[in-house]
Amino acid sequence: MAISASKMINCNRRTLSPPTLSCSKLQNHSKSTILGFSSLFRHSHLSYSPISISPFASPVPKAASSVVEVDDYKNSFDSTPTTTTSSWPEFARNVSGEWDGHGADFSIEGKPIELPESVVPEAYREWEVKVFDWQTQCPTLVESEDFTVAYKLMKLLPTVGCEADAATRYSIDERNIGGSDNRVAAFGYHSNGCYVALWPMEDGLLELEHCLIDPQNKESRVRIIQVLLVDNRRMVLQNIRVFREHWYGPFMNGEQLGGCAMKDSAFASTDAMKSSEVVGVWQGSSSVASFQGSNDFQELVKDNNQKTSIRDEDSLILLPKQLWCSVSAREEDETCCEVGWLLDSGRAITSRCIFSKEANLKEIAVSSESLFVEDA
Repeated sequence: MAISASKMINCNRRTLSPPTLSCSKLQNHSKSTILGFSSLFRHSHLSYSPISISPFASPVPKAASSVVEVDDYKNSFDSTPTTTTSSWPEFARNVSGEWDGHGADFSIEGKPIELPESVVPEAYREWEVKVFDWQTQCPTLVESEDFTVAYKLMKLLPTVGCEADAATRYSIDERNIGGSDNRVAAFGYHSNGCYVALWPMEDGLLELEHCLIDPQNKESRVRIIQVLLVDNRRMVLQNIRVFREHWYGPFMNGEQLGGCAMKDSAFASTDAMKSSEVVGVWQGSSSVASFQGSNDFQELVKDNNQKTSIRDEDSLILLPKQLWCSVSAREEDETCCEVGWLLDSGRAITSRCIFSKEANLKEIAVSSESLFVEDA
């Protein structure tokens, strides 16, 4: 479903001052509100045993007396960033605002998953047009003083043509990082707006969210979410969610729908990238955070050592719009979860998370990489 662009106000967000609105502005809707339909995408949060604060422990039935709800677990999250620089206010400027785009789910083979038939307009069903993409909004507010992030992922019902200007919200999923409403088990951020968040869900599931900013255009980003099942400490990929988003203005709590003013169109059914574009030896610099200590809220700090990565076709899941991801085993029974975005031929940005054999997060690395070409 392609949506043509119309005129819109062009704001340069890099000149904006840090937002001063309170995160309470995001509380106008209850978490995971479903508007009009039962949703396949509604998520409750996992419960934990007080024996361990590890978010990777097997879920405990809620009736058990030892259960600690996420509302209690959040108190163990240390939301004091390991930084003494001005990086957090810069991160706030680069992430806060209204983000519009499209989102889609993909199988572990990289195939797009159709939207539920109940949300697809009758006209599309009559024309036998398959719909894979949600139109999305993601108003995001980063508080520069109390180190919190809050966003709402809003999915809009598919519409025909420029009925999108009167789009109806299908679901709202609120997410909070830091503060009293924290819902993440770990969070790593870079001043340029890239971040990684680990979200414990119900039924032993984890959502590993990678947000990558285009270094040449800070108003363009992708968020790739790897949905993982922790089964007897094994991490098994279940599916992938991809959101392609553009910044279109300062934070307004989603009060204004982008509609036909959106800068991009649906993407899920477009061609996946070619394996030949990513297979090979890559080298580059990384910003890294280690999670083997007690702090769960980390700044990604530049590592002066050059990193080398070897990617082969067997481990790659190829996605549209020059995106890929992988979940692979490493030495000592570790698991590597990676996503990448090919920006130009032979140039990419990647996000990689390393988990221990106990399925505990050890490290996050966001890298700028180039394909290594041997001299002839």
